[in-house]
Amino acid sequence: MKRATLWPDHLLPDDRVPPPWPGRAVRLDGSVTYVRDTPATAAGAEPALYVHGLGGSSQNWTDLAGLLSDRLDGQAIDLPGFGRSEPGRRYTVPAFADLVVRWIEHSDRGPVHLFGNSLGGAVTVQVAGLRPDLVRTLTLISPALPFLDFRRSLQGRLLPVLAIPGGERLVARRLTQLAPEVMAQQVLEACVADLSRICAQRRAEALEEIRVRYEAEHYAAAYVRTFRGLVSSFLRAYLPGSNSLWRLARSVRAPTLVVGGRQDRLVDVRVAPQTARAIPDSRLLMLDGVGHVAQLEVPRVVARAVVGLLAETEETATRPDLAG
Repeated sequence: MKRATLWPDHLLPDDRVPPPWPGRAVRLDGSVTYVRDTPATAAGAEPALYVHGLGGSSQNWTDLAGLLSDRLDGQAIDLPGFGRSEPGRRYTVPAFADLVVRWIEHSDRGPVHLFGNSLGGAVTVQVAGLRPDLVRTLTLISPALPFLDFRRSLQGRLLPVLAIPGGERLVARRLTQLAPEVMAQQVLEACVADLSRICAQRRAEALEEIRVRYEAEHYAAAYVRTFRGLVSSFLRAYLPGSNSLWRLARSVRAPTLVVGGRQDRLVDVRVAPQTARAIPDSRLLMLDGVGHVAQLEVPRVVARAVVGLLAETEETATRPDLAG
């Protein structure tokens, strides 16, 4: 593990607030996966794939994908049951990883620069560990890799729901009791340390995402079942066997950037450094005053670290003597 390198800020594209990138519904293995495309703005851009977290969507990557579009030809997917994708049959980390693998193979764009936030971090670690041929580099933002002290997460309050048969009905009832505006504000407060960094347009988009969730009958079940699957993967990580996410992390060979926010309220802040220590070729960036979604809260800083990773790996590729 080493410290992340930050690319000079003035070499990034100018600040702007793009709308969510255009999306399309793609039928994959019998169900619809929704994909947003951030087209490259320069020749020679390499393929990238962005994977959101629990309760998130492809819109979470709008700003970062735009800042990187001169280097990366981006796609962001909605995982099954989230955003505008149809519900899935299974809501586990391995099932989501299989979907990501299938998408990379279906789109014929691999290997890709792979990005994951929160749950998406756990999913992309599994992809990188099991299918290194599909991953050029790996960027993990507040990855939800296993930790057992749920007092360090606001999500710990959901644990009793997992023990109740039909717990998703309780979540659905909660959704109907809160106005979308209240729910959107609560989601932002949980994910973001400094709400002044979230512009009016992004707040409006967050509200629209909440309204989409309210209209999707499957959403509450998808959320609860995904959270249950994530907790199950946490428990398995500390048992013997080959399914441990920490064992998979140690097997990742792709050059990796790990970004963590010191004010993360959803994932134990110790997880990002632990992840960087586990992955052999890793760089760590810990951000003061930042929460769970650094790519939304401070996208330019994250973009500088990503371009630093890309520049380093390009130099290593042209100068093998720098490897290691």
